[in-house]
Amino acid sequence: MTWKDSLKNNVNSVDKLKAFIRISPEEESDYNTIAKHFPISSTNYYLNLIDPEDPNDPIRKMAIPSVEEFDMDGDFDTSGESQNTKMQGLQHKYATTALLLSTNKCAMYCRHCFRKRLVGTKTNETLDFINEAVSYIREHEEINNVLITGGDSFLLENHMIEAYLKELTEIDHIDFIRFGTRTPVVFPERIYSDPELLGILDKYSKRKRIYIVTQFNHPNELTEEAIRSVQCLLDHNIIVNNQTVLLKGVNDKPDTLATLINGLVKNGVVPYYIFQCRPVKGVKNQFQVPFDQAYEIVENAKKQMHGHSKRIKYCMSHETGKIEILGKMQNKMLFKYHQSKYAENHGRLFSVSLEPNQAWLKPENVKFNEQ
Repeated sequence: MTWKDSLKNNVNSVDKLKAFIRISPEEESDYNTIAKHFPISSTNYYLNLIDPEDPNDPIRKMAIPSVEEFDMDGDFDTSGESQNTKMQGLQHKYATTALLLSTNKCAMYCRHCFRKRLVGTKTNETLDFINEAVSYIREHEEINNVLITGGDSFLLENHMIEAYLKELTEIDHIDFIRFGTRTPVVFPERIYSDPELLGILDKYSKRKRIYIVTQFNHPNELTEEAIRSVQCLLDHNIIVNNQTVLLKGVNDKPDTLATLINGLVKNGVVPYYIFQCRPVKGVKNQFQVPFDQAYEIVENAKKQMHGHSKRIKYCMSHETGKIEILGKMQNKMLFKYHQSKYAENHGRLFSVSLEPNQAWLKPENVKFNEQ
């Protein structure tokens, strides 16, 4: 049985969820309503990680709907992706990076997804053909890296993954290529059971450096199968980076976060970012942790980390750029632009007097007096 056959057995209805967790009649009604707007889909592998006796299980929170998804406070495009779209499926926010939305499919629909507006629905924003996008990248020599994401880029057929790599590795000014995928976490079989995929990655990694950027959020996700998939990538000359999202009720304890990051390093995964959860509709009030609390969680987790684990940066992906959350300074929070959409903000330090429970920067927080 291939990985595509396994995906056919995905749990994609409330009725099928009953094999993994207890669902009351009230929950069943709510979940079915939610599923009309934000689809349900998960691999059997990932659902089997849930403790069915624990209603607060962290894996459950990431995979199973919640009535809190009815909360429409927030925005569907918190980072201004629509503003940075140059053509169907191609975004160019930072000068050196092009982002390709290669598919709207995922092996598992995360309840905290910041692209809820796209994933699992029919959309014209994902990329069907790559020629026009590759032409744009070829013409913009300031672009030195490409991120192929989605959805989940490893839900593409192997021949499509090879098509991207063939075209992009022939562009001289591209230094490296990244694939955004959560398959090592939620569907490791996709990687370790597919020698063809591994062969393609190995082949093109000899032309350009290839990175996998994944998202482990909790130590319970570091299973033997997940580690096996990571090792397969490492064995084929692929570097694996991780971006963790700080999520209320999932990893918002210093011990949990430290155990996760140290476990990643132990198994050859490079910690990259801890991201502030975005204020997405159906996500904001369920998963966001206020800045002041989140900062303390990250700093106390660092006390339990060694130097390699501490390479992480605590950041937010804001409409104006990637902003690092540096720390508290009296009654203010100190921030720094790690990457910026606008040249005048490169490396800019600034402070904000936070409102109670503030978990995202407002437009007035990033308006600067240039005089």
